[in-house]
Amino acid sequence: MGCSFDCVYCYINGSKYAKKTNSYYVKSNACDLVYNKLKKLARNHERAFLNFGSASDPYMEIEKELELTREILKIFLRFKYPVHIITKSDLILRDTDILKKLNDAAVLPDDLKGLKSKVCVTFSFSTVDDDLASLVEPNAPLPSQRLKAMSTLANEGFHVGVALMPILPYINDDLESLENFIKVFRKNNAAYLIPGALSLFGSSEISSRIKYYNFVKSNFPEMLDDVKSLFYNREYLSNKYQNNLYRKVVRICKKQGIKTAMI
Repeated sequence: MGCSFDCVYCYINGSKYAKKTNSYYVKSNACDLVYNKLKKLARNHERAFLNFGSASDPYMEIEKELELTREILKIFLRFKYPVHIITKSDLILRDTDILKKLNDAAVLPDDLKGLKSKVCVTFSFSTVDDDLASLVEPNAPLPSQRLKAMSTLANEGFHVGVALMPILPYINDDLESLENFIKVFRKNNAAYLIPGALSLFGSSEISSRIKYYNFVKSNFPEMLDDVKSLFYNREYLSNKYQNNLYRKVVRICKKQGIKTAMI
């Protein structure tokens, strides 16, 4: 639980979910919990597409040592449950052997029988610029590494796409930046793109709001007042801003031939 990537924009910081994200603890009984839960579901013939990585990245650096994610994937395989993995890491390539077996063996729920792939992988990005990423996602694998991993997994036959979130106001939310994003993702075999706007929580020094404002102040000082004015001390950007952003992304994706939904 928690995350070591320490992204400055992470909504966990200062939110109702946690005070900070740059620390984590290991749920040592995770495999037992997953095994018992899936055993019960399988016994009752309840099929589902499992979501893996929506709260904590399953491929943090510590995973190289612990291999908890790898063991959990083996449990998914044992009970034949399809999976959607969300990650910022190319470490997922280590588990290609298990993912291939799962893609062959998993049983889809009735309402998703038409899917060609039983393993979906969504790579998370806020930028494709390695230099910028080193500032906003200091402990995460670089975007260039993620792009290479995405292309590799797509070529292996998995359903692979992008969570472009958060898009950073005044930094890369303009039309030219969005077009470049989507062109790069398409070049690296993304089948879909799910956009998301920035949200900022809290008021303490470790909150996402203050951490993000400090990042902007240090690196884009001319943008700080504009960014603050967009939020007006709210946690979310206005509906007008978000709707305009989504419309631009959808229009570009349609032009580039990328879906804006997983299925």
